[in-house]
Amino acid sequence: MEWQLRKEIVEVGREVHARGLVAASDGNISARLGRDRVLITPSGISLGRLRPADMVVIDHSGRKLTGDNKQSSEYRLHLAVYAERADVSAIVHAHPPIANGFTFAGQPLEACVVPEVVATLGNIPTTEYATPSTQEGADVIRPWIREHDAVMLQRHGSVTVGKTVRDAYSKLEKLEHTAQVLLVARQLGHVQPLSPDEVAKLAGLRESLGIGPGADVYRSCDRSRRSE
Repeated sequence: MEWQLRKEIVEVGREVHARGLVAASDGNISARLGRDRVLITPSGISLGRLRPADMVVIDHSGRKLTGDNKQSSEYRLHLAVYAERADVSAIVHAHPPIANGFTFAGQPLEACVVPEVVATLGNIPTTEYATPSTQEGADVIRPWIREHDAVMLQRHGSVTVGKTVRDAYSKLEKLEHTAQVLLVARQLGHVQPLSPDEVAKLAGLRESLGIGPGADVYRSCDRSRRSE
């Protein structure tokens, strides 16, 4: 199982890099290994050039157990997410340029606009700013990741989670696509959020498909609508 996870991380890492969702050695990916270990990408190696043997195994205190490389400097971020979400088995942290650009401009992505995104991700909140690669960076995501599978870090990229590495990656693709849609919509005119009735229907669809609780989506969309 561990070797298969290593191969999956390599494949996803190459896709993340090839799609321009990270640059140079930015970004990191991890996956749970049982209850007390985490497989994480190394520091200083591009996700586009990873090999299965490059990965590092750490425990939930961040201590390296196996691996020739140093673990990603964002290991605290990954461990914070796993501590908050027992249902999460994999995490992708990337720097999607359009979605990241929204945070630099102080513009939220959380408006409930795109139906398929509301049904699958709910909305996409943005954390407060925190220095990357620090405990502060890990702490700011905790309150948001409890109810969201995709979160933007202010001026620092995205965090997406899933039951598998590929699941977390597919949410990253959807997040960046949402940012592209919102960017075009803003250029063309005023962005029209979905009505409460439309959100309620999508929340019901989310539940019927077994994606997640609909109430959380409705509540988060209502919060974003009232904050506009």
